[in-house]
Amino acid sequence: MRRTVPRSLMGWWGGGTAVVAVLGLLCSLLVLVPSAQAVPTGLRVSGTRIVEANGSAFVMRGVSHPHVWYTNQTSSFANIKSLGANTVRVVLGSGQRWGPSTDLANVVSLCKQNRLICVLEVHDTTGYGEEGAAATLDQAVTYWISQKSALVGQESYVVINIGNEPFGNNQQVSATWATATSNAINRLRSNGFNHLLMADAPMWGQDWQGIMRDNARTVFNADPDRNTVFSIHMYGVYDTAAEINAYFDAFRTANLPLVVGEFGHNHSDGNPDEDTIMAQAQARGLGYIGWSWSGNGGGVEYLDMVTNFDPAQLTSWGQRIFNGPNGIRQTAREATIYGR
Repeated sequence: MRRTVPRSLMGWWGGGTAVVAVLGLLCSLLVLVPSAQAVPTGLRVSGTRIVEANGSAFVMRGVSHPHVWYTNQTSSFANIKSLGANTVRVVLGSGQRWGPSTDLANVVSLCKQNRLICVLEVHDTTGYGEEGAAATLDQAVTYWISQKSALVGQESYVVINIGNEPFGNNQQVSATWATATSNAINRLRSNGFNHLLMADAPMWGQDWQGIMRDNARTVFNADPDRNTVFSIHMYGVYDTAAEINAYFDAFRTANLPLVVGEFGHNHSDGNPDEDTIMAQAQARGLGYIGWSWSGNGGGVEYLDMVTNFDPAQLTSWGQRIFNGPNGIRQTAREATIYGR
């Protein structure tokens, strides 16, 4: 931004070479004034990686917890940590469909007590354009702004996942993903949020038409902080190694950060290749967050990792993601902010 010396100051200094010298010195100093881009104070993007404030790489290894539907299950934070996770993705409601969740200060405190990085997501946006009751990304941002006091200052511990699966399979509506996501990011930045932001893909998170893949650079550049990570959800669309690797390759080629923000071992739309997802995420240094801890219904109860929120009752999916090859126990490293 161009800076000029006020006319009133020039009148006070008077004319002559002394004024020229002083102005020259001021101009040389003003060149050093930083741009509008903020310096991230906590978790941030560095190329394809996520790093902490001290520059240490942080690779998410965690699960989603359906907090908004089971607000009494606060012991889940400690239980998820006990099985080796370094991250928990917390399901929240913005008030359009669920919630609103107004206990964020407690949620963040529980994450910190249990030495977990806290990915907070608004679930109300799920399937917008196809799901009639879904919220817009703009409505999600209004919710985040209402919770600002619980979030600002927590940038080393909290990632804001703006809205879960913010568009359904309506192609015309999903085509607006880049504009809607860029606008949401800029509204958050202009309201004082300097957190690492996470942007979910359209088309129920699976981006099966490559809308996020092809427009991620535009969205990343629209963020004045350049501090957005992209999240792909991998279910039935990603049932072969070739499809998984092609998607990962596209982001590596573009030098853009990516995480697998949701995935499962099975789904009604097909059988995802969880072995390749986990192996390739580990090989490439990509984060992954499995869906989900417990409490699933509607025919997808098989996605529960534990039965009845009991960490002693691991399901086959829970055994796979926590204890299997390239699983959470084997690969998770706690964030250095917790002093490891």
